[in-house]
Amino acid sequence: MAQRTSLRDYQTSLVARLRSAQVTAHTRSKLGLQVGNDSWLVDLIDAGEVLPVPAITPVPLTHAWFKGVTNIRGRLYSVVDFPAFLGGDEVTIGEQARLLLVGERFRTASALLVNRSLGLRSLEQLQVRAVNGNRSPWIKAEYADTDGKPWKELDLPQLIQNPDFLGVGS
Repeated sequence: MAQRTSLRDYQTSLVARLRSAQVTAHTRSKLGLQVGNDSWLVDLIDAGEVLPVPAITPVPLTHAWFKGVTNIRGRLYSVVDFPAFLGGDEVTIGEQARLLLVGERFRTASALLVNRSLGLRSLEQLQVRAVNGNRSPWIKAEYADTDGKPWKELDLPQLIQNPDFLGVGS
């Protein structure tokens, strides 16, 4: 008979495996996320946890892309709808939507709401694409996979320090 695991134990195990993968992959693997219709990559060292979306309490007088705050294990996190922040459609919260908690090393309690997690992606399977100079400062690099699908790499430190990201008031 298979042993049952609680959701909290599973998430703790997943975080440990992600951190282990981070050490062994030497940043050659990135976390893949679907953001609107785009595919994004995040350094494992920058990411905290990836969670199903809990209840979010709206905050008045903020931009539509600022969803509000949520309580995760007794700590309040600000929640930004990342596709909406980028000018796209808001995330429909359902089974596949996820919150990406910003890594604790940044000492900020922020979370990005994304359409879904796409798992780990190896940089060996991606080719760097040339990009124009008009890209957002939080795009670290752009890639194409073996099928030609484009991927953008998120520069999380640049994003969380950007005045547009920090200016949630409308």
